[in-house]
Amino acid sequence: MSRLRSWFLVPAWLWMGGLFAAPFAIVLAYSFLTRGAYGGLDLPWTLESYQRLADPLYLSILLRSFLMAAAATAICLVLAFPLALFISRSGRRRNLYLQLVILPFWSSFLVRLYAWLFLLRDTGLINTALQALHLIREPLPLLYNDGAVLLGLVYGYLPFMVLPIYATLERLDPALLEAAADLGARPFSALWRVTVPLSAPGIRAGVILVFIPCLGAYLTPDLLGGGRSVMIGNLVQNQFTTARDWPFGAAVSVALMAVVTLLVVLFLRRGEEAL
Repeated sequence: MSRLRSWFLVPAWLWMGGLFAAPFAIVLAYSFLTRGAYGGLDLPWTLESYQRLADPLYLSILLRSFLMAAAATAICLVLAFPLALFISRSGRRRNLYLQLVILPFWSSFLVRLYAWLFLLRDTGLINTALQALHLIREPLPLLYNDGAVLLGLVYGYLPFMVLPIYATLERLDPALLEAAADLGARPFSALWRVTVPLSAPGIRAGVILVFIPCLGAYLTPDLLGGGRSVMIGNLVQNQFTTARDWPFGAAVSVALMAVVTLLVVLFLRRGEEAL
């Protein structure tokens, strides 16, 4: 039986090896090479690319990325938990609300970001409406700043927080809340001491699903930040395209993956210890 199970796992191992292990090995090898005179790769093998990561400029970009990703994840959690709780208690309309959460995925993420450009720019809908109502005299700087990037990240990844939390809350036994009420717990106390701890697996899954793509995002900062809000994903993309410094871009990618993997392992281990 064990041998049969191993044979069934062979396609999965081949898939992981071809689409993850092999590309990662290539990127790892690139990170130890030297940038060629006209871009690309050249010998000798060196650690120079990793040494450059200690530059204050790149450390500040990494710190900015972590802060932006953490802020976006926190906002998504605050918004997603009440929404997921509402959907889980909606009865017959539950499927309708779930479809509304998934609805943005029916269109391209790039198209949705361009829609925010038209909404937030100086001549966009928001500034035009505020000026028409005589609430402001000049357009507000809603675009090309950290606030716009944070808005785009929350908008883009909020469903990834809602769905796993909903999946946990949907299986929550209502009898537990009734028992808490019988023991004298008020609604908020029951929510905080019963519902939230029991939804911890969904919260952990949602945090991981949101934090990791937010940390490596490059399209949202590029469009809504306008080059003024550079994140680590923009740095990697710039090194592989404009700067043509493939070893340094690969080193940044490997270092980012190592840091994220370490954080996720520590986060999951801490969650298991809490259980």
